[in-house]
Amino acid sequence: MRDRLLARWRGIALSLVGVVAIVWLAATGQLGLYIHPRYFEFTVVMAVLAGVVVVAAFAVVPTGRADARGHDGDDADDHDHDHDHPPAAPRRRGLDLVWAAAGVLVIVGTVVALLVVPPSTLTTATVDQRDLNASAAVTDTGATENLVGSDTASFTVKDWASLLRQGAGEDYFAGKSATLTGFVTPDQSDPENVFYIARFIVTCCAVDAQPVGVPVYLPDWQQSYPVDSWVTASGGFSANPSTSSTQAIAFVPAEIEAVPQPAQPYLG
Repeated sequence: MRDRLLARWRGIALSLVGVVAIVWLAATGQLGLYIHPRYFEFTVVMAVLAGVVVVAAFAVVPTGRADARGHDGDDADDHDHDHDHPPAAPRRRGLDLVWAAAGVLVIVGTVVALLVVPPSTLTTATVDQRDLNASAAVTDTGATENLVGSDTASFTVKDWASLLRQGAGEDYFAGKSATLTGFVTPDQSDPENVFYIARFIVTCCAVDAQPVGVPVYLPDWQQSYPVDSWVTASGGFSANPSTSSTQAIAFVPAEIEAVPQPAQPYLG
């Protein structure tokens, strides 16, 4: 009975830590680091409901003490068996302590992971694990065609990346200017001279995030803009001056400055 009670306490503690973490992230404006903004209200409401259900279930469901005792006859049988088999109380207590300690460690680890360690955005480490500009939002030919002829003033990194991925030629980019904000991630084919201003597209949550980016030609960029730092750059496009990069067209910044990470770092 005690083991069952401890297991239930561990379960309710972990559940409530999760609920508190979700509500805290929403209250501090950091829930967007994990899920798309369209799911904020749904997630918070479901978290609160889950917390109420967990507490109610713990209060209502019996602990099983009566079941553990059983009938009077069973108690008598257990008493008789105790004479035949000496209790292994010390060993049992040792196992109980081990399981209790393990449960406490799991709960403490969860609290640290969800409530103590500051949440962070996805970075170049994730870009290296996923194909840059392979998102369906970037490779959708129909959506890209709709961008041609549109007002470029509202274009995001995703829009420019889509046009570059679909092979819009130099004639299209000639004379066009852009202002791009994103984090710095190196071009694997020429990391000395070219980097990407990149963002992640999040459809549902950070698990499905896909990186998109625009190649930027800026020799020795590492001296001023560390990998994963955020920048805003203004400039135009031209044939890529790099002889090593696989990108035919690159963004050439006229102005570039380091900026703080935006409150909503992901694109929808």
